[in-house]
Amino acid sequence: MYPFKFNPILKSTIWGGEKIIPFKQLNATQSQVGESWEISNVPGDESVVANGADAGKNLSELVKEYKGALVGESNYQRFGDNFPLLIKFIDACDDLSIQVHPDDELAKVRHNSLGKTEMWYVIGNNGGKAHLRSGLKKQITPDEYAAMIADNTICDALADYAVQPGDVFFLPAGRIHSIGAGCFIAEIQETSNVTYRIYDFNRKDKNGNTRELHTELSKDAIDYTVEADYRTHYTPKKNEPVELVSCNHFTTSVYDLTENMSMDYSELDSFVIYICMEGSCTVTDNERNTLTMQAGESVLFPATTQSLEVVPQGNVKFLETYV
Repeated sequence: MYPFKFNPILKSTIWGGEKIIPFKQLNATQSQVGESWEISNVPGDESVVANGADAGKNLSELVKEYKGALVGESNYQRFGDNFPLLIKFIDACDDLSIQVHPDDELAKVRHNSLGKTEMWYVIGNNGGKAHLRSGLKKQITPDEYAAMIADNTICDALADYAVQPGDVFFLPAGRIHSIGAGCFIAEIQETSNVTYRIYDFNRKDKNGNTRELHTELSKDAIDYTVEADYRTHYTPKKNEPVELVSCNHFTTSVYDLTENMSMDYSELDSFVIYICMEGSCTVTDNERNTLTMQAGESVLFPATTQSLEVVPQGNVKFLETYV
């Protein structure tokens, strides 16, 4: 086995911008690309391998063929043929709707799906003009929540953040959130497409219709806990890993490298994904498979990978995530 790159799945959206295609250095003319699904096993949106002997196969086929050798034996026992993570780049030219996602238990009962716990890493903020919403800033009850949707005041209850590159937000299932205009982010989430739309600012489509809201479904999916700060705080460091998030669904660290680094995965029973945000590097595994990774690329290293040698070409910054 070897490290896998995939063809991106580009999604044009009403709120999408024009940053993703140049960021990923793609030769494409698609406009208003709001999302690039980098590594996906969502039915109907399975990523297709772009390199090596398995080029042309999709991620679903890879998992069924390689099983624990690809994802890790414990992960295969836990998730079967379902690859557990979905990786995206998101470029918001306008505010996205305010949303919440059910947890695993509720999503299983209602949708026969995983829930959606996720995290955001802010890559760009449109010259300092970007913001996002995460969590409740004041205590409300489910009935008060429904009333605030009805009278268009729900934003008054949400914590709103101006964001800078490098900001991190962890979004456990149940936390109300919204990506705001100007945000360019990397997103790591459980493999789930279950979203409850809470509020859409009364926007109308080209036919004059508003989008469906899921007020009742979201009512008991929301975690009404109020926290003082929803931002994930960490100290950036050069040439060493900095852990950002560790939860039951994924563990993610950021690397900002100007020096070569050896990665030891011999004790890890999981695949590893790198998501590159700045610069470039060469990566060589213990079987001497070598590839170049540059900003805008994501790479899946199978669970059989014992070690990696990362050689920056100047400077490189990437996220490392695994289950």
